[in-house]
Amino acid sequence: MEAVGEVTHALPYRLLAPFRLLVETSSHSDPVDAVIFVGLSLVLGITCRHVLGGTKFPYTVALLIIGMALGFLEYGTNHKLGKIGDGIRLWAEIDADLLLAVFLPALLFESAFSMEVHQIKRCMAQMLLLAGPGVLISTFCLGLALKLTFPYNWSWKISLLLGGLLSATDPVAVVALFKELGASKKLTTIIEGESLMNDGTAIVVYQLFYKMALGQSFTWATIIEFLAKVSLGAVGIGIAFGIASVLWLGFIFNDTVIEIALTLAVSYIAYLTAQLGFDISGVLAVMTLGMFYAAYAKTAFKGGSQRSLHHFWGMVAYIANTLIFILSGVVIAKGVLVGGKTFVNHGYSWGYLILLYVFVQVSRCIVVGVLFPFLQYFGYGLDLKEAAILIWSGLRGVVALALSLSFKNSSASLTTISLETRSLFVFFTGGIVFLTLIINGSTTQFLLHFLGMDKLSAMKRCILDYTKYKMLKKLEAFEDLGDDEELGPADWPTVKRYIANLNTLEEENLDPHSASENEGNLEPTNLKDIRICLLNVVQAAYRRMLDEGRITQATAKILMQSVDEAIDVASHEPLCDWKGLKAIVNFPNYYKFLQTRMFPQKLVTYFTVKRREPACYICAAFLRAHRIAQRQLHDFLGDSTITSRVIDESVAEGKEARDFLEDGRQKFPEVLSGVKTRQVTYSVLNHLIDYVQNLEKDGLLEEEEMCDLRDAVQTDLKKLLRNPPPVHRFLGTLP
Repeated sequence: MEAVGEVTHALPYRLLAPFRLLVETSSHSDPVDAVIFVGLSLVLGITCRHVLGGTKFPYTVALLIIGMALGFLEYGTNHKLGKIGDGIRLWAEIDADLLLAVFLPALLFESAFSMEVHQIKRCMAQMLLLAGPGVLISTFCLGLALKLTFPYNWSWKISLLLGGLLSATDPVAVVALFKELGASKKLTTIIEGESLMNDGTAIVVYQLFYKMALGQSFTWATIIEFLAKVSLGAVGIGIAFGIASVLWLGFIFNDTVIEIALTLAVSYIAYLTAQLGFDISGVLAVMTLGMFYAAYAKTAFKGGSQRSLHHFWGMVAYIANTLIFILSGVVIAKGVLVGGKTFVNHGYSWGYLILLYVFVQVSRCIVVGVLFPFLQYFGYGLDLKEAAILIWSGLRGVVALALSLSFKNSSASLTTISLETRSLFVFFTGGIVFLTLIINGSTTQFLLHFLGMDKLSAMKRCILDYTKYKMLKKLEAFEDLGDDEELGPADWPTVKRYIANLNTLEEENLDPHSASENEGNLEPTNLKDIRICLLNVVQAAYRRMLDEGRITQATAKILMQSVDEAIDVASHEPLCDWKGLKAIVNFPNYYKFLQTRMFPQKLVTYFTVKRREPACYICAAFLRAHRIAQRQLHDFLGDSTITSRVIDESVAEGKEARDFLEDGRQKFPEVLSGVKTRQVTYSVLNHLIDYVQNLEKDGLLEEEEMCDLRDAVQTDLKKLLRNPPPVHRFLGTLP
């Protein structure tokens, strides 16, 4: 049995039986008490979020403090909290691997899935540098510092083990913080992506040094084999589950519940398959899965499904973050108060904790400093201000804490590593988690402000002022609401007095846009902001067209990617989102060869029509989206010099698309007719569904009757999507 136990704990990060949650707790504790802790944590989290609303203090930092307060109350009063205390102890003694298995898959998937795929591609080199060489540099820097300065006589393997453990910047903590602070998308993508990858690679490095600390020997060949298996294998599993689940999504039609449940299930199944089935990194597997979904599945969720999916994963992340940070605080408090004689015999450990925090920050500086030339060169680049934020945002969190707890409780390390060393691992890790969240987490907002990275450009401030001005003008349209057939007139001056946010602007009675109209508006920064504004409207129009059935998922993905590429160069180039579509719309040179007499004319026509059909979708959607964006930009900002300049660029962009459709209208009118027929059929069926649902809302139909009619129309819609009317039914039309 002892041999079996050693095999079970060969990797400390491997999941154990969930029953340890109950076995290791006090015999008088009722397992149901664990639910009390969940309810209490959620109530405290809700209260904390409500109280901190509108403040700059990070929510996650407040949760950690609350958790520590609960832990100190329970363990500092010798278990005087009754049932609440029993629930706290049940969760504080949860198996570390079970803790990661419960919370990490959902949090990692939500974070990776919410990232912008275009920005992931641009920042991939930077993220890999920080998560690969960066983790190794940090591990060896911390290991060297621990070996040379700490008085515990640790071997190099033990020192490097703790160094690898502390090199994991926690994605849970980092992502939660940056979502609250609202940092720039570019910087947020780099730091979030680095923390996700860094976490996986740091765990792999930790596992390697853990095996070495237990006495296993490795050659360079076996080290490379181990790293390749654990990392590349996890990526392969994430991609495999991503492909399988996305294909499954393609067979699900208008069933939001199943679509959302599938995303939740596949994140846990991928994690457990990697972790338990193949002994490789479940973190990297789920991260890869989430990024795969971000790249290939976002357009699979339309309209209501996409909104429901967003709200669901937002709620999952909120609940998981609340529980995990409060629990982390409890575990840290427990480690301090229930540390046995370790800290009595080594009271100077508190001083070395502060020194270790300094080492962690210095190692982060070294990592970013060594890699800075490469970070500056790849992707979007990196300036000194962004490098400072990158250094300061290296938070540690639940992953490092769970690994230290797993290391302490692992039966494989009981005979080879002393209890004092294992207790110190938990103490130092918990202390670093606490200090990085409290110090770095609570001051990142101030650092962003000090460096001027939270300021809006002059043009964005002008747009916001102009928005308020337009809101003030909109009030005039609402004055008709002041009179009512049943209740009579309203006191309109009182209504306006309650709209306090516009009072200042009303007193000035100024149109901010016209007042700032000058040649300075044509400077590159202002042009960039207006171009990005128009391109954002274009992208929103594409999303609406996807919901309306005007374009397919594949077409929507191509169009949105072209907008992302244009936004990247908006500061120094005119609008150029058509550039990325040219290669898809224009016919390749080999089509000229196909049109020779060597090939049957019907075959040539077939391939020509098949090529033109998606091109017609793209051109029509491109022109429609730009027309919408031009109108909205003009209605919003008026006839200003800078607006006219950007609208002219938009009009010029559409010339080739208009020429292509005009050429198709003359040579292949049936293709355009077929594309339009599909769009109209889809639109009519969707309107019928809306009509039936509105009748039920108005009380004219019972719910059962509405469901029968809606299901009948949805059956027709499903047939349309899976077997659309062909547009190449006229193969003999070419002469």
